[in-house]
Amino acid sequence: MVITNGIVVTADTGSRVITPGAVAIDGADIVAVDGVEAIRRQFRGRETIDAGGQVVMPGLVNTHTHAPMVLFRGLADDLALEEWLTKYIFPAEAKTVSPEFVRAGTRLAALEMIESGTTTFADMYYFEEEIAKETKAAGLRGVLGETIIQFPVADAKTPAEGLARAESFINAFRNDPLITPAVAPHAIYTNDGATLKAARALSLKYGVPTLIHMAETQSEAMTARERGSPTVVAYLESLGFLGPGVVAAHAVWVNDSDMALLKSRGVGVSHNPESNMKLASGIAPVKAYLAANVAVGLGTDGAASNNDLDMFEAMRAASFLQKVATSDPTAVSAKTAVQMATIGGARALGMERQIGSLEPGKRADLIIVGMGAARQTPMYDPVSHLVYVTRGDDVQTTIVNGKVLMRNRKVQTLDRAAVVREAKTWAAKVSAAVGR
Repeated sequence: MVITNGIVVTADTGSRVITPGAVAIDGADIVAVDGVEAIRRQFRGRETIDAGGQVVMPGLVNTHTHAPMVLFRGLADDLALEEWLTKYIFPAEAKTVSPEFVRAGTRLAALEMIESGTTTFADMYYFEEEIAKETKAAGLRGVLGETIIQFPVADAKTPAEGLARAESFINAFRNDPLITPAVAPHAIYTNDGATLKAARALSLKYGVPTLIHMAETQSEAMTARERGSPTVVAYLESLGFLGPGVVAAHAVWVNDSDMALLKSRGVGVSHNPESNMKLASGIAPVKAYLAANVAVGLGTDGAASNNDLDMFEAMRAASFLQKVATSDPTAVSAKTAVQMATIGGARALGMERQIGSLEPGKRADLIIVGMGAARQTPMYDPVSHLVYVTRGDDVQTTIVNGKVLMRNRKVQTLDRAAVVREAKTWAAKVSAAVGR
């Protein structure tokens, strides 16, 4: 396949923008990124996509989600995290979550992500093997973590059972071209030290990522102090938990020593600005993380707390939030926001050699973004437009591993009407279960 005549935003080490540019794809791999004439001289595609007037860029990398929770979208809003979780979400999950619920929710989330340009997502939920099957069927790439939690949940009554499920999940999807299995101990406030150690040990045994909520709220920081550590990061360090492959969602309540520790241990950070703002959890020190060269990507969090999976909104929110928090209009520039949503996210997940930028040898995960809307006119700087103007529904075409998942706004791998219809059926069941 050759995608030609576009504005190619590479997100490579030089942050090159090639206009007009082209990308040549052979199977699942990018083989060349160059000007239109250079690609034309070297390659002839069995299929050619004309991206004239549109931006061609790496697929977006969402570093923290709970995909099936799209079925709880708008169920409980305008609450602090602890109240939101304990009074609304955990009870709703106890009454509704099942393999069937997870499959329906994942299909809806996959549809939303394909339509808004996300090509890779990191997930933490229950029945993760069902999420993996639906993710593969939709054609998306996923780093998928089986949740480990101290109290009985839908797929495991004990942490030991959750760990056993995680191990089975890892063995089922190791070396899969699209699925990277992971272990996902929920947080320090929902797991004791022994369980956290066991979860990390399982990750290390198989060489897979560890996904965890880390230092999201002041209440969580208090839990760490009650366990004898000054901060959440220090507590996890005392357990021997931190290291390469750990992806920390949120990492809001940290100090300079914590940031230095995260950097030295090779921990990736997922910044979730919209969720943090909506739940009033706090403002992550992203400007400082970037200055310290910590691997920071962007996430939406679950759609129950965001309330959508649009990574373009996450880019804009990340940029605006850091500017106002630091009184620095240069903080998280448009260029930096795009990097965080692409190569930065890949780096946070330990996948920067495979995805995150348009470069020869990487997987062919890319999107084509329309720039013809009235609000996008005129366009002087395409990178600025991607962050400050563009929305997820401006994405026209989504490609993962060289396969077209959406072409000209029509999703190829999912029956859109059936997915939405099924989601509405589940919404009625959720309403009945929780008395809404």
